[in-house]
Amino acid sequence: MTRQTRLTRLLPEEVTRSDLFQQAITHRSMGGRNNERLEFLGDSVLNLTISEYLFEHAPQADEGDLSRLRSSLVRGESLAEIGLALELGDLLRLGSGELKSGGYRRKSIIEDALEAIIGAVYLIKGQAFTREFIHELFGDRLTTLPDPKTLKDPKSRLQEWLQSRGADVPDYRLLSARGKAHNMTFKAECRVPSLDIVTEAEGSSRRKAEQAAAQKALDSIPSADA
Repeated sequence: MTRQTRLTRLLPEEVTRSDLFQQAITHRSMGGRNNERLEFLGDSVLNLTISEYLFEHAPQADEGDLSRLRSSLVRGESLAEIGLALELGDLLRLGSGELKSGGYRRKSIIEDALEAIIGAVYLIKGQAFTREFIHELFGDRLTTLPDPKTLKDPKSRLQEWLQSRGADVPDYRLLSARGKAHNMTFKAECRVPSLDIVTEAEGSSRRKAEQAAAQKALDSIPSADA
């Protein structure tokens, strides 16, 4: 029997007692059938549902604004926060290695499992029910949407600020990449020669390192309104 959590209380027993739900909470470290295929489906269903909601509830937003709003809602960090708040980690079926390393609270695993559960719900209950389920999962995140202009990433904001003043666009360079393949750390440099700015930052991917370096560059410019 599936343990009762805040997440399972949102779903009927038809779902939580199903084989698909068990598959959705099974990490690949368990071997055999796992949640990767359901994650693929759930990701598509989630993106469509959020896109539909934004199209209906943000009529003044253009395509770029809609894309930024959707990205802010469905990004891994947001999904992990939702899953952790709903005690999803308590449901996960993990291999011994992941259990010992605290995988039940690892954000990437929580994120993937939540998408897999959405995929399972879609297959069992259909689109209309899944839409309402996703709306309930996101709650206030949907009803209090931020100004999309504030969601531009640091690299975009830095480049727009520089171009608006006729300055050269920033130059990014990867300085190092270290660690094992599944847990690497990247260091990147952001250089703005015309302003004599050079910043460095680290991240779990090259893109994140560059974004962090761009944010540091923005922070060093008092009038950039970062």
